[in-house]
Amino acid sequence: MLKSLSESTIAIIGLGYVGLPLAVAFAEKYRTIGYDIDSKRVRSLQDGHDKTMEVTDEELQRVLVHDSKNSGQKSQGLLITAELTDIEACNIYIVTVPTPTDKHNKPVLSPMLKASEAIAKVLKRGDVVIYESTVYPGVTEEECVPVLEFGSGLRYNEDFFAGYSPERINPGDKEHTVTRILKVTSGSTEEVAEYVDQLYKSVISAGTYKASSIKVAEAAKVIENSQRDINIAFVNELSKIFNLLGIDTQEVLEAAGTKWNFLPFRPGLVGGHCIGVDPFYLAQKAQEVGYHPEIILAGRRLNDSMGKHVATETIKHMMRKDLKVIDSKVLILGFTFKEDCPDVRNSRVIDIYNELQSFDMDVEIYDPWADPSEVNQEYGIEIVNGEIKNNLQSYSAIILAVGHREFKNWDLKTSEHQVIFDVKSILPKEFSDARL
Repeated sequence: MLKSLSESTIAIIGLGYVGLPLAVAFAEKYRTIGYDIDSKRVRSLQDGHDKTMEVTDEELQRVLVHDSKNSGQKSQGLLITAELTDIEACNIYIVTVPTPTDKHNKPVLSPMLKASEAIAKVLKRGDVVIYESTVYPGVTEEECVPVLEFGSGLRYNEDFFAGYSPERINPGDKEHTVTRILKVTSGSTEEVAEYVDQLYKSVISAGTYKASSIKVAEAAKVIENSQRDINIAFVNELSKIFNLLGIDTQEVLEAAGTKWNFLPFRPGLVGGHCIGVDPFYLAQKAQEVGYHPEIILAGRRLNDSMGKHVATETIKHMMRKDLKVIDSKVLILGFTFKEDCPDVRNSRVIDIYNELQSFDMDVEIYDPWADPSEVNQEYGIEIVNGEIKNNLQSYSAIILAVGHREFKNWDLKTSEHQVIFDVKSILPKEFSDARL
């Protein structure tokens, strides 16, 4: 009943940081159709440009197919579309939509469910639907599959099948790209599990690991980021303790790191669409079955406190230098959730900004990587455009919040008239007043 991989046409549902690189990788070997409901995003990709910078224009343009009629005659290539009818002929559907949380940190499954509703309209016998979005164990089969069944009138594991292969994209990382990271796979039956595994194995040069079930694969993904979150929370807490003791945290970590099995985590702001979100998915499922997770949620609370900590420590250092706090000018360098990456989703730099604003300080943000319109739409704030490197002395405090490479070459150095807080410790120690 399953169509052979060599004859398959693959649909990638969602063309963001995860979906587009995956679509380009598959398009090198298969007829691939990238589908997204964001018409602006689709037009930009059709023109051969990816604003997320996860795929170069050259890589994208090499695989692009512009005619949906001709694309069906080619053995490979990528058609980008916002039309659902264009994915009707596909037999493999891979869902790579976001899985955010709401303002109460509750999982929001609506993007996955809406994607499932769309697929259900074109689902046929023998098709396979694979989910990559990070979720808690059970979402694929307990939440998404019923939507597929209801919308298509087909029966699960009789007429159509499912798989789960968690995304392992690291935004901004040009070394660990999608094809160079080992991929966990799974399927709803043994045959489908092998089918899904062979599909990914054909494009993932790092290889695959076939999990025993979809739930195991879902659980494996959600604990990857939860583990990182907890480890970062530990060093963030150490940073607060050592600050009170007058000890430099980075020097402590370097000394401890001489032991072969010491884990090399560093303190910092924990944002983004994965590490700062995924632990809440696992916590939600744990609470549903009657267990209240303590370590997972404690780690989240600790990491979410770091923005306020940076702001209050900056103010303390200003007061020690007898610098005015109210109405003072403060510059925050960086707003994206990580260095050398345009992704502003769930950036915790906003916590620094909001805390400083509560002290009636005049706060400006500069980030050459962030899209000002996206920041304004997402957070309701304006970020500085243009050249400011030659005007740094006009600020009473500068917070180096994101370690973009170009900031390392700026003339940033503490003085009696200015406080420098180096959150990412990218400057020489003596150039800053404080660092995590």
